[in-house]
Amino acid sequence: MDANFNPDKQHTIANPVSISGTGLHTGVNVDMTLKPANPGFGFQFQRIDLPGMPIIKGDCDLVTDTSRGTTLEQGDAKVSTVEHILAALVGMGVDNCLIELNGPEIPIIDGSSEPFVEIIEEVGVVEQDAAKAWYTIDTNISFYDEEKRVEMTALPATNYHITTLIDFNSPVLGTQHASLKTMADFKKEIAPCRTFCFLHELEMLLDNNLVKGGDINNAIVVVDKPVTDEEMSRLAKAKKNKHTKGIPIYCPNQKPVYTLEQIEKTLPHRYPFLFVDKIIELTDTQIVGIKNVTFNEHFFLGHFPGNPVMPGVLQIEALAQTGGILCINAMPEGQYDTYFLKIENCKFKQKVVPGDTMILKMELIEPIRRGICVMKGSVYVGNKLCTEADLTAQLVKRN
Repeated sequence: MDANFNPDKQHTIANPVSISGTGLHTGVNVDMTLKPANPGFGFQFQRIDLPGMPIIKGDCDLVTDTSRGTTLEQGDAKVSTVEHILAALVGMGVDNCLIELNGPEIPIIDGSSEPFVEIIEEVGVVEQDAAKAWYTIDTNISFYDEEKRVEMTALPATNYHITTLIDFNSPVLGTQHASLKTMADFKKEIAPCRTFCFLHELEMLLDNNLVKGGDINNAIVVVDKPVTDEEMSRLAKAKKNKHTKGIPIYCPNQKPVYTLEQIEKTLPHRYPFLFVDKIIELTDTQIVGIKNVTFNEHFFLGHFPGNPVMPGVLQIEALAQTGGILCINAMPEGQYDTYFLKIENCKFKQKVVPGDTMILKMELIEPIRRGICVMKGSVYVGNKLCTEADLTAQLVKRN
């Protein structure tokens, strides 16, 4: 906060600002945008990925879980791990802000408030023409949770002052304390503090389908007791399995479910516009296809000469053709064509270049109704996600 900051006035951010990242527990990639808001608005979260784009207020009465982060829930909508962004907003003197999200959890980034402080500083904090309401108490207020052994006490004071003490009964951490005498110190003293857990907790967290987005870049793991080689091996295997879950594995030796000749009998596409070489997996709801990318592809003649990169639109076309086989396979006997109706949430994360083998995965998001297919598509090269999109297509029976 600068020297001219007036603590008796309400504040918001000067302009919208965005940041993207993975949710610590869900592992879902989320885009978050902070937007200016009017005086009295407070902090409100909006799930723009849900029907009706519901609002969830930053209200303690809406907290439904605090086990591994703070979760707010209002109606059918919820948002989790809100503590770092709320801390950053309060720490930077922001009173009113709309927080837009296209996912269920705030991005964890590096496990601290600091990245959020940085984007707030980037756009700046502006004073609003409205007084801030301050609440005071005239007697001590205490709370004690016997199960978690957490005690909080608020005391009357003329100035804002927080003192914390923690004791995890750990020989490594011991007893620790910290204090904040003025919110102006938040950026330096509090914002860089990062999420941590004990090594012995990891297996339990993984078993409970948590920390799917956790890694050494966004959390500190405290080793507080000797760990056997067997335990380390089990944890490493569990974490690896979490990261690779859902990624299709391609072995060139496996016999294809559909050969190129069978694909041509199903799809109307031909060279140079057939972008799937074989199908290696096919169920009622999922299909995996293979496309080998070579320097001899016709589009490399005119697309980035001297720097061959497979066009993103053709990667989407490859997914669509693969998904077409999935949908046609689910229909009654007859010949069908598939037509695009919609492409949403399309993201290109890694380049696809000559020599790559594209693994094309398409999953039905919902059952096929009236010939309408809604699918999630992913392009992998090895275990790296290169491209993803939600595709909607219509099946039309040929006359």
